[in-house]
Amino acid sequence: MSATAPPQAPEAAVPILRRRPPGQRDFTRGAGLAASTLLLLAVLVLSICLGAKSLSLGDVWQGLSDSGSPYYTVVHQMRLPRTLLGLLVGLALGLAGAVMQALTRNPLADPGLLGINAGASAAVVTSIWLFGIGTFDGYVWFALAGAAIATTAGYLVGGGRGATPVRLALAGAALNATLFSYVSVAMLLDSASLEAMRFWTVGSLASATPSTVVRVLPFAAVGLVLALALARPLNALALGEDSARALGSRPTAVRAAAIVAVTLLCGAATAACGPIVFVGLMVPHVVRTITGPDLRWMLPYCAVLAPVVLLGADVLGRILARPGEIQVGVVTSVVGGPVFLYFLRRAKAVRA
Repeated sequence: MSATAPPQAPEAAVPILRRRPPGQRDFTRGAGLAASTLLLLAVLVLSICLGAKSLSLGDVWQGLSDSGSPYYTVVHQMRLPRTLLGLLVGLALGLAGAVMQALTRNPLADPGLLGINAGASAAVVTSIWLFGIGTFDGYVWFALAGAAIATTAGYLVGGGRGATPVRLALAGAALNATLFSYVSVAMLLDSASLEAMRFWTVGSLASATPSTVVRVLPFAAVGLVLALALARPLNALALGEDSARALGSRPTAVRAAAIVAVTLLCGAATAACGPIVFVGLMVPHVVRTITGPDLRWMLPYCAVLAPVVLLGADVLGRILARPGEIQVGVVTSVVGGPVFLYFLRRAKAVRA
């Protein structure tokens, strides 16, 4: 009696999981990054062309190249500094948000999670209120010091070396509530500086000058280099501390470097424009749906797409309220909220 072999399932019935090879995925991501860069260039051009009075591309070129042109002052003293400052601030906020989300392992985190924006805001308001400082050159150092102190305090209150994402979030929430209450009190007590502080706390690119761009550039450049250098260590840290150590990473040093990068980026951006919300929260979350969690791709995408969002909001504010304008901080709040909720609902539907 011969033994019969057990019946086998037809080959077509066996599910096969098809994944794109790594080379193809990298090519797709690279093509997407190139397309994003072209989109950024288009938004930069729109930011220079559009305003209370629209300029054609010929007018812009004439204003850039001919010192005798009637458009020279408008382009060089107003449109170009504003556009470059928006580029730097958007880049800073996007990178800071991505690093903060990776550091806390919380995809809904933003640079304000550890009280960084609140610390910078409180320090700048103090410089305006008590010392009468009203220029970026004067209060950028207050902003950086306030951001550093708030970040350190949040880290220590959150548990120091034993800090967890939940503890950091709770510590940041407490700091935010305390520091923004102080900002509100300062604005109410000092009626002479109320207008300057109120305009600054809204978040605006309207006061951009060439000197502001020059002074923000070093902080943004150092923060950019440090953030990109942290891509691999933060990827390792996402696997857990034990795995990160096994891969040669030092979690404490990585966290400290990440906090320094976020402090530099957020401190300079907040000092230049005031606290602008949603850019550092929304852009990394959206980029993650394109690139996945790999920070080697997320960070470059955020550095390109965050300025697109910020400058796009600034252009929209100038178009909607001609001949006046709606400040960019208001536009990002109004537009960013519904867009972010849409992506949250979409992500939830995909998981379901």
